[in-house]
Amino acid sequence: MTTTIAVLSDIHGMLPALNRVLAEPAVQAAELIVVTGDHTWGPQPAEVLDRLIGLGDRAVLIRGNADRELLQMAQGMDVGLNDDPLSVWGAAQLSPAHLELLADMPEQLILDVQGFGSVLFCHATPRDDEEVVLVDSRLERWEQVLQEMPTEVQTIVCGHTHMPFMRLAANRLVINPGSVGLPYGRAGAHWALLDDGAVTFARTILDSNQLIEAVRSTSTFPQVTNWLEDAVRHPATDTDAIKAFGPRDGRPSQ
Repeated sequence: MTTTIAVLSDIHGMLPALNRVLAEPAVQAAELIVVTGDHTWGPQPAEVLDRLIGLGDRAVLIRGNADRELLQMAQGMDVGLNDDPLSVWGAAQLSPAHLELLADMPEQLILDVQGFGSVLFCHATPRDDEEVVLVDSRLERWEQVLQEMPTEVQTIVCGHTHMPFMRLAANRLVINPGSVGLPYGRAGAHWALLDDGAVTFARTILDSNQLIEAVRSTSTFPQVTNWLEDAVRHPATDTDAIKAFGPRDGRPSQ
């Protein structure tokens, strides 16, 4: 049984942000680091995977939809992203070892965590790696999404929507740590800590100018400067993100 888990999600190829979070004392002290998907689709996808691999058995990696899509593109599949320069470029950066890692990466995993019991870690929802549920999704939606969960699983940890939250839904605790690399709402690298039954949400403060320069100077993505300006300097607010994601959680039209 694990007592303390640091949960990271949605790094999106932002190596400096990942390194800053991994340097946090609470993350270094955690027994286990679980990263709930979307390690790639960003300006440093191979570098982020290599950094995570370097953590060894101390890190558990879950595959997200972005990771799956880049894997499929690298294998020659058309996933509808051939007009996205970052996806096309990112798929080409992955080595055979990276592709093997992504192919073998689980989409969900149940761990026994002290104070929580059986905890299911996934990317978006337990049944779909790109399904959307939000902090304000209807209880009926949550019940639908979680209806096939084993009874013993009372806690679900997910990512995907880049906004941290915790709520009760369908008699289960749902935790989203937010995004390390591309947060919506507050700036900084977001993560969470599960510690003997307690949940702590944390944010590593990052200087946007320094982050942009660190990535820009090392990434080989041809359009990295413009991408960073949009994604890091002018990110979506949480209000904008919830409005954009809202129709995808099945809520009635406003």
